[in-house]
Amino acid sequence: MTHDTTLRDRAVSFRALHVPGRPLVLPNAWDAVSARLVADAGAAAVATTSAGVAWELGAPDGDRLERARALGAVAAIAGAVGVPVSADVESGYAADAAGVADTVRAVLAAGAVGINIEDARYEPGGSPLRPVAEQAERIAAARAAADAAGVPLFVNARVDTFLRGAGGVDATLERAAAFLAAGADGIFVPGAVDPGTVKLLVDGVDGPLNVMAGPGAPPVADLAALGVARVSTGAGVAQAAHALVRRAARELLGAGTYDALAGGLDYGELNELLGRRF
Repeated sequence: MTHDTTLRDRAVSFRALHVPGRPLVLPNAWDAVSARLVADAGAAAVATTSAGVAWELGAPDGDRLERARALGAVAAIAGAVGVPVSADVESGYAADAAGVADTVRAVLAAGAVGINIEDARYEPGGSPLRPVAEQAERIAAARAAADAAGVPLFVNARVDTFLRGAGGVDATLERAAAFLAAGADGIFVPGAVDPGTVKLLVDGVDGPLNVMAGPGAPPVADLAALGVARVSTGAGVAQAAHALVRRAARELLGAGTYDALAGGLDYGELNELLGRRF
C-alpha cells in the first residue's frame, strides 16, 4: 500500500507537537465516540489506550488481544477525527521483530501516525521486562518499517521500570538511551510522577519525555515546568467511564434510583457530534 501525503503530513504535525515545556496533552481514547469527544474538547491529537481498546473488545489488557482486532479499533478512531492519531500497540502484537514491522505497516494502513510500544513481558515466569537488546531490535524494526513506507511515524518507547517495579532512574535512563539509539523518537515512563524523579528523567533522556498522569499526579502546568513534552492519561478516562457504568447499574438494581445518570451528555448533542463532518 502506498501512503498519501495526508498521512505523512499528519505524522510531521504530530512529531512537532512534542515540545519540552509545552507538552502535548492526551486524554486517551478507546473508540470512535471517545476519540471524537477528545478532539471536540480541543486536543491537538488523539492517542489510544490499549487497555481501553482491549476492554471495549471484550479482552483483558496485556498482550491478550489479536492484532487485527486492535488495529480495527485504531482505524475506526482514525476515521472519526481530523487530528493525528497515535496507536498504543502494547508490546507490538508480535512474537518477534519481524512481526513488529508487520504491526507498524498495519498501524499506517489504519491511518495512525504514532505508536507506543512497551518493553514489558507478560509471559509467566522470567523477567517482567524484555532484555534491552531484544527490545531495541523490535524498535529498530518498527522504525525501519515506517521509514520504508515513507511516513515519519513517531515511535514512543515505553519503559516499564517504574510500572513493573523493575528498576529506578538509572535503569530507566539506560533503557531509554538504547531505545532512542535504535530509532525511538520519544520515551514514555508510566508510574513516574514524583517531581524530583520526573526532573531527573527529563534531564537524563535525550528526547521528549512522556509522563502518565492521573489523580495524585502534579497538574499539567507543573509537569510542563519540569520540561515534560507529553502528558497522557493511559486507561484513566476509560476506567472512570466504566466506574460510572458500575455505579449506575448497582444503583438501579439495588436502590432502584437513577442519580448516577445525572449529568450525562445530551442525546441530541452526542448524535450531532457523531454525525458531524470533521
